[in-house]
Amino acid sequence: MSAAPLLSVQDLSVAFSQGGTTTKAVDHISFDIAKGETVALVGESGSGKSVSALSVLKLLPYPPASHPSGKMMFGGQDLLSLNENALRKVRGNKITMIFQEPMTSLNPLHTIEQQIVEVLSLHQGMGERQAKARTLELLEEVGIRDPKKRLDAYPHQLSGGQRQRVMIAMALANEPELLIADEPTTALDVTVQAQILELLAKLKARKGMSMLFITHDLGIVRRIADRVCVMTKGQIVESGPTKEIFDNPQHSYTRHLLAAEPKGKPPVVDVSAKTVMQGSDVKVWFPIKQGFFRKTVDHVKAVDGIDVAVRAGQTVGVVGESGSGKTTLGLALTRMISSQGRIDFEGREIDKFSFGAMRPLRREMQIVFQDPFGSLSPRMSVADIIEEGLKIHEPRLKAAERDQKVVDVLREVGLDPETRFRYPHEFSGGQRQRIAIARAMVLKPRFVMLDEPTSALDMSVQAQVVDLLRNLQARHDLAYLFISHDLKVVRALANEVIVMRNGKVVEAGPSEQIFERPQTDYTRALISAAFRIETAPTGVVSE
Repeated sequence: MSAAPLLSVQDLSVAFSQGGTTTKAVDHISFDIAKGETVALVGESGSGKSVSALSVLKLLPYPPASHPSGKMMFGGQDLLSLNENALRKVRGNKITMIFQEPMTSLNPLHTIEQQIVEVLSLHQGMGERQAKARTLELLEEVGIRDPKKRLDAYPHQLSGGQRQRVMIAMALANEPELLIADEPTTALDVTVQAQILELLAKLKARKGMSMLFITHDLGIVRRIADRVCVMTKGQIVESGPTKEIFDNPQHSYTRHLLAAEPKGKPPVVDVSAKTVMQGSDVKVWFPIKQGFFRKTVDHVKAVDGIDVAVRAGQTVGVVGESGSGKTTLGLALTRMISSQGRIDFEGREIDKFSFGAMRPLRREMQIVFQDPFGSLSPRMSVADIIEEGLKIHEPRLKAAERDQKVVDVLREVGLDPETRFRYPHEFSGGQRQRIAIARAMVLKPRFVMLDEPTSALDMSVQAQVVDLLRNLQARHDLAYLFISHDLKVVRALANEVIVMRNGKVVEAGPSEQIFERPQTDYTRALISAAFRIETAPTGVVSE
């Protein structure tokens, strides 16, 4: 490594002004990145890590953003002092960035070819034929199978992992010296996450580039980073070589992050407990229609003949990669979509129930969704959101009685009842998920489908939500169907585990058996990707 840093961030501060109030999001931080080095900025949501990364390329909204102090030295220039024209020569050429959610970063109206060719044309002046040839090289380099067939594809036609690979191809198109990766694997399955991390490490080594990696996942940091800067409340509280930070953390916040993974075991299930939800040979097939008369020529077998039973006080975890059919199975069991096969709830066969017949049962089976910000109405206060179900299912309750139930359930999920008149955007991600859980629990359900309820949350918040769900289950004898690709969370919460792939059950059994003695290569690959931090899972291939 060269003695002179490639990027030197010196005494950087970032402030946001709104309505006469100024808030400091980043407070006098300094760090260097050497040539060929990977530095990780680690911290929970709101710590200032992404704001710091966006400041490198001045991608924040100016105003309200400003820099009360600091320099950003790169190639002998202070990036913060450059005008827009000078910055354009750096952006996309010498420094590029990969964002957290490729679906929102890629243009939905342009093909993959158009988007990569645009980068090459703008920054390198390539002609159409040369740019297309280079696009194929880049797609092959990032592990896209049959790249010629993908040129005409639109972002929505690709999987999450494929979209992230396209983003990496665009970022590497101009051979950058520094790659900034802002939570590039957060929304991905564990096996795809491992593939992307392995790909980034190989490309970095091959091209000799540096990387600034933003994440809240310390497992990823251990795998990919040379040095770590730990951030909280806008400040770097600890920094050093990765091994040193992990083996001997000095700051209490670093120790808090290292201890934040979901822990504990699910409560022991009474095998004589009543079966609350049971599905037998459940199938959800979506027809593929072709031709002028739209004849059905085949089916997408999203769920293909699955048996599942959930007892009172039990959690059944359903794991698998995106597209495996996990969520579709949950929606079929709760009769949110039509299906074939028998479904029994509380001893009643409900698979033939009409929408109207299902309505009285809705209070007894509830759903907590993956993204609380998307599932909570931004126009309704927390009180309105939680009491909406009470108005439908308990119409005789007086306003004061409904309000008391809202207050009680907010206390139960660990939120201050005084905040019930605020709106969802005024809460953190973890608090919003507690609101979503409160909305489900206020109706005193018997069965709850939890669809990736922790995937968008920081590690420490994940642990808090897992503890909350475990406590609620023990208190109310709830039956949970827990859908997730995060095996660490599943291990902490589930008694039984179903492993799904392509609509079928690959393996099923008690949680301990699945995690300690997996029987199939696919299950072993999932567990390897989730728990063996130092090595990528075996049997993982490019997409």
